[in-house]
Amino acid sequence: MTEVEKPILNLRNLSKTFGDFTALANIGLTVQPGEFVTVVGPSGCGKSTLFNILAGLEEADGGSTIRFEDRSVMSKDLLGKVSFMPQRDLLLLWRNVIDNAILPLEMEGANRADARKEAERMLPEFGLAGFADKFPHELSGGMRQRVALMRTFMFKRDLMLLDEPFGALDALTRTMMQRWLLDVWQKHKRTVLFITHDVDEAIFLGDRVLVMSSRPGSIKIERKVDLPRPRGAELLTSPEFVALKRDLLTAIEEESMKTFGPANGQK
Repeated sequence: MTEVEKPILNLRNLSKTFGDFTALANIGLTVQPGEFVTVVGPSGCGKSTLFNILAGLEEADGGSTIRFEDRSVMSKDLLGKVSFMPQRDLLLLWRNVIDNAILPLEMEGANRADARKEAERMLPEFGLAGFADKFPHELSGGMRQRVALMRTFMFKRDLMLLDEPFGALDALTRTMMQRWLLDVWQKHKRTVLFITHDVDEAIFLGDRVLVMSSRPGSIKIERKVDLPRPRGAELLTSPEFVALKRDLLTAIEEESMKTFGPANGQK
């Protein structure tokens, strides 16, 4: 009998309050090794707060249960145990591409020369061949995000948290980056939790899509993305894609109504 693989992440009753304000309430979530799980929801639902907890930057409330790699942990125990890429690329302006990419390795005490050699080998894979000595101000938005993602991959952790990494890019660049990210993910087989406001992106990238409720944030619905990989543009118009998108948008709109009320004066 094949042994069932244990989840890399298991959350139960995860909540977070800030004074009288409840940001997250009783979140339950399980993520298997190698999964690509996308998270969508209305603005202000607590998606980034959830990621801050999983990155060890915020402490969850008492009563929350976090199991990571089959061990019970506190939020603070996760600091440095996962790779986290926030919405902004946060490149250091005085460092070139190579030296920005190796920053996490330097912080862990790696030999700088060895780290630079490793980064140089990875440049072509991340579409950065020939850009090793360029500085952030010399790069396009898409190129800067590639550097930030390369830095995140070089921080060799099994779980990666990506918080809207393509949100500021134009539509064409964003589409290209989505396909490129899937290629890199399928090669490295990291586990990914990915926040987005774009339902098309959530479906195109994910094995599963989680829709969060309006605040206090919780998991409203979870849907499996039963579409073949590798994925191409033709999937965006397939009946399965369209039906799933309609289902997810309905759930998000229901939650948005709770926060903002009906649009166009409708009741």
